[in-house]
Amino acid sequence: MGIPVQALVLKKWWDLSVEDVPDPVMGSAEVLIDVLATGICGSDIHGFTGENGRRVPGQVMGHETVGTITRIGADAGMFGLSIGDLVTVNPVIGCGHCENCLEEQDQNCPDKVVIGVAASYSSAFAAQMAVPAANVVVLPATMPVAYGALVEPLAVGYHALRRGGCSASDRVLVVGGGPIGQACVLAAQRLGAAAVVVSEPDRHRRDLIELLGAAAIDPGIGDPSELPGRVATALGRRPTIIVDAVGVGATLETAFACAPIGAVIVLVGMGSIRLDLAAYEISVKERSVVGSFCYDPEEFRQTADWVGTSPPALAHLIDQHVPMDSAATSFTALARGESRASKILVYPNVATGPVPGDLR
Repeated sequence: MGIPVQALVLKKWWDLSVEDVPDPVMGSAEVLIDVLATGICGSDIHGFTGENGRRVPGQVMGHETVGTITRIGADAGMFGLSIGDLVTVNPVIGCGHCENCLEEQDQNCPDKVVIGVAASYSSAFAAQMAVPAANVVVLPATMPVAYGALVEPLAVGYHALRRGGCSASDRVLVVGGGPIGQACVLAAQRLGAAAVVVSEPDRHRRDLIELLGAAAIDPGIGDPSELPGRVATALGRRPTIIVDAVGVGATLETAFACAPIGAVIVLVGMGSIRLDLAAYEISVKERSVVGSFCYDPEEFRQTADWVGTSPPALAHLIDQHVPMDSAATSFTALARGESRASKILVYPNVATGPVPGDLR
């Protein structure tokens, strides 16, 4: 065993503590990464509060990350990685031999492990982490370091729009302007959608959406029955794809209310474990409801390549950069709804004080 590393440990629900943990044990096909920055995801907040049952006390969470390689396993040389590479990590680890994995659909592997979710992995809210070399994607050293922590959530949005079949002929409504909604906006633009509009009640998030180049509508203004017409006006016609980036009863109702006959509704938000569906709204109107969870390996790589070009829109996505000892406060503020931040990055190798500019 080497020198312990610091990590943000989920002690119990609503309680995170910075502690020394054993240094990661690196397998021969793995690499060791010094973690530079890790984003706080909505699923991390749900894990912090204990509301979704997908985290357990004692674990180290975190999966939206960027870092540098410090050691390479003896059997990892085939992946073309070098010590010092700036990298991000695809947190979805498939079994490698099932039908889905062989078709590069690791996200559908029945035995997959997700870094940051599985308690067996000491994950990215830590100074170091060991990960399979096959899941590491090299980033340009010239890009802003912080952008590397955006690859994972942006890949979620990209997969959602691809699941919806988005193309240049589509007009897209995104319900919810949080981090995943923002990722869906950028994905629709990447795929050439004719127009994109977002329904979002929070003024701060609507302003951000407009900075990304999409129209934003406050669904709380006027009679709710007028919302479909307002969406159609903003898009130039009714939407062909509706993405629910929140995943609660009210947002799914909004999606159905705005969906014309034959539309595709993509459910990527995970705000509720169970939702009621109006069955006739699907069958009689021949709509398609499509589930979307994460991404396949190629979509992750494509998104990393895109992020590596430093698109100007990414400068608007990160609200705060915090050291390790401020992370628990940020989690609590987000969970209580006291913070308006869309994306907060935690810097595990910065114990306290301001985060240096060259890490951002």
